[in-house]
Amino acid sequence: MPYEIEQTDAEWKDELSPDRYAVLRRAATEAPFTGSLLHVDADGVFSCRGCGQTLFTSAQKFDSGCGWPSFDACEPGTVIEKRDRSLFRERTEILCSKCGGHLGHVFNDGPTPSGLRYCVNSLAIDFDESKS
Repeated sequence: MPYEIEQTDAEWKDELSPDRYAVLRRAATEAPFTGSLLHVDADGVFSCRGCGQTLFTSAQKFDSGCGWPSFDACEPGTVIEKRDRSLFRERTEILCSKCGGHLGHVFNDGPTPSGLRYCVNSLAIDFDESKS
């Protein structure tokens, strides 16, 4: 799928730290309860670390207890869903719509009215309190 921002693998490696590259470009997952943004509860926005596109707001964040930052919705048009059959089960992978970076997965077990839980790697996103 063509994305607005396309770079070679070498360009992504130059731009991202090894940990961020593994998550965003190779669909790795950070260990649960280790992400720097897990307990952020300030007002602001969460954007893709690969391209800067705003993906989630603090109003959409909730504590799911799963070990990764969780959101009950995304900003319209910012996340693409893709079937993921890895780990011997079917899940729904979420990708940044602008650069195709792997963010995490979305599940239909959220406690809010949306019923969704966007489970996102802290390494895949940045938080900006000044954009609240």
